[in-house]
Amino acid sequence: MSEFRPPVADMMFVLEHVVGLDGLLGRPEFEHVDGDTVGALLAEAGRFMAEQLEPLDEVGDREGSRLEGGRVITPTGFAGAYERFVAAGWNSISFDPDYDGGGLPWVVGLAVQELMTTANMGFGLCPILTQSAVELLDRHADEEQKETWLRPLVSGEWTGTMNLTEPQAGSDLGAMTTRAEPAGDGTWRIRGTKIFITYGDHEMAENIVHLVLARTPGAPPGTRGISCFIVPKFLLDEEGRPGARNDVSVVSLEHKLGIHASPTCVMAFGEGDGAVGYLIGEVNQGMRYMFTMMNSARLSIGLQGLGVAERSYQLARDYALERHQGRALGSDPTQGGTSPIVDHGDVRRMLMTMRSQIEAMRCVMYANAVAMDWARVHPDPGERRRFSDLSALLTPISKGWGTDLGVDLSSLAIQVHGGAGYIEETGVARHWRDSRIAPIYEGTNGIQALDLAFRKVNLDGGHTLDELMESISSLVSDLGAGELRVMERSLADAVAVVQPEIDWVRARLDDDPVQVGIGSVAFMEMLGTLVGGFYMARSALVAQRLMADGVGDGDFLADKLVSAAFYCEEILPRVRGLAPRVRTADRVVFGIDAARL
Repeated sequence: MSEFRPPVADMMFVLEHVVGLDGLLGRPEFEHVDGDTVGALLAEAGRFMAEQLEPLDEVGDREGSRLEGGRVITPTGFAGAYERFVAAGWNSISFDPDYDGGGLPWVVGLAVQELMTTANMGFGLCPILTQSAVELLDRHADEEQKETWLRPLVSGEWTGTMNLTEPQAGSDLGAMTTRAEPAGDGTWRIRGTKIFITYGDHEMAENIVHLVLARTPGAPPGTRGISCFIVPKFLLDEEGRPGARNDVSVVSLEHKLGIHASPTCVMAFGEGDGAVGYLIGEVNQGMRYMFTMMNSARLSIGLQGLGVAERSYQLARDYALERHQGRALGSDPTQGGTSPIVDHGDVRRMLMTMRSQIEAMRCVMYANAVAMDWARVHPDPGERRRFSDLSALLTPISKGWGTDLGVDLSSLAIQVHGGAGYIEETGVARHWRDSRIAPIYEGTNGIQALDLAFRKVNLDGGHTLDELMESISSLVSDLGAGELRVMERSLADAVAVVQPEIDWVRARLDDDPVQVGIGSVAFMEMLGTLVGGFYMARSALVAQRLMADGVGDGDFLADKLVSAAFYCEEILPRVRGLAPRVRTADRVVFGIDAARL
């Protein structure tokens, strides 16, 4: 198994030259950091993740977490690694300085998160869930709650969970039955069962802060009647430290295809006197509160697609360089011996398919995070709204398109390995198994596609998507003025294919929503492929200019040009094949009676 090499140079190229980190760092909120600081931080984060987390990835997969005496025990080494992770400050870098966070842009935190996820996806799920809890509390908790709960969550001293799903209520949260009864002292008693709770219990932190959705007495039906509560594993004593155990327990752990290290818990609340909970905000506003952190949470899951693809690519690339098999077509027949499989055309095609799409994913997801940052710090309210809408548009693409690619590209890495890839010893199969959950949780990719088609296409009256399409068309003109003519033609052709499908979806939303829904996944893939091509072409334009100015590593920049050219010539034309699928007729999908399927 090859050594993990953090792709810091690729990450910094995107941050500095593609998504505009410098503009963010010019804001007063970020005056304590500059580009050199970010580069040094990512280099150190990469070193930490490679040394501390990546070696535990195989251990976590092999051992898994286990339930002993009502307590979850994580795999060997995880607790110590988490302690070092928190001590190094990695949990807090992008959180509010008022609560001892590092105050860095969200996109920098996302880049650190990429390194963590690439090194060890099972470990990384714990900080990601804490991140979601911090964001919800920061936005909606009262000041007393913030003072009580935020600092230890920001530091990582305590961890957080999100408790939404129930046995009878998967994606349909309106069907949940967990209930909350007022206790008469300002607290509530929570009773119910939650499933699929990531890191619902573990021994790595001294307390776990569960954010639980529940119904209060007399609440309206459906999602309108859901409230949100803080339910800690340990109640706090007079000094604010974990004390008595709350009425919260782990019923069982799920046995899963992948992410074995991450304990996926069935949680029971209130099997005795009732779990003590604290209402966040107002009753019946729980779903609204949850949705405020959905963009960042879904982007973090999209990033898992990028992380597993990156690590799978590194394994496949190294194997292809070392493994000799046959003689490559076009090789010198006078030279004896066999060729490394990297010299075989089809293997090289698979590696370039992985590399180019990984680079495209990174661009899209970092652009998504930068939009989130500008939505928070831009001085103009109108611009804050514009960037908020852009991040909302990019989020289902990042999550849906990104996690589907994570599955596809980790599978392709197995193919590069051949039979060896099907053997657990090489490690590449583990990443494919881990990747498979990402298109499912945090809203299935079918839900992401519906969100994109039914909500985001017409966001701000359609202006958000129209403005993005105009930016792509404007870049086409810039490419045509230089030496990137092939990319210019590919991008222009893709725009010409995609724009009519956008118009068609908009025209059919009210008249034929069933057909729009059927084609929504293809529509999401089409938009993701196009937006990825937009950022790859932008990367090529930047690389060309830097080379002309003699700035940077010439080989590195030349490789960026080749990756972008491959994407535009090999990947971008796929939108033409997706167009008919966007308009798939409901008669061929629903033509067979359900009972006869």
